[in-house]
Amino acid sequence: MEGFIVDTRKTSPAEFQKGMQDVKLIFSINHTMPYTEEYDALVKELFAGKIGEGSRVLPPLNLVCADQVSIGKNVIVMGGSLMMSRGGITIDDDVMIAANAQLISNNHDLHDHALLVCKPVHICRNAWIGAGATILPGVTVGENAVVAAGAVVTKDVAPNTVVGGNPAKLLKIND
Repeated sequence: MEGFIVDTRKTSPAEFQKGMQDVKLIFSINHTMPYTEEYDALVKELFAGKIGEGSRVLPPLNLVCADQVSIGKNVIVMGGSLMMSRGGITIDDDVMIAANAQLISNNHDLHDHALLVCKPVHICRNAWIGAGATILPGVTVGENAVVAAGAVVTKDVAPNTVVGGNPAKLLKIND
């Protein structure tokens, strides 16, 4: 999967302002009653409208680069989730993401920590990400796949499979 490098030393004033705006919105989201019009408006603003009908993102939420996240219809993201999304995160329709899951599309370069190595994360339709699972940069979780609680996913997950462990490995093929 194609990736790119971001040099954090070269953050533009506009990027810095957008980051600060996101931090303030996330703070507001995390301190607003869920399932209210106010909460829904804040979430829609954070994701720049790229959140589908019937989708819910519950607090607390920790997120970087919200404009790089796209959420489909009827998605549920439970509380405590982390999205490091500089490399882009796409969540298709009907996905369930359990509490404390981490979707990470960027990581620091081993030799120059100011550089971010970015690769997109894609969670395909009807996938289920278990509690505390971690999805690492460049990973695609296939349609109807299940990632077990606590799994660390370092490679693509085939459609219609269950993976678990650290690193995640195939546990079962779904019929």
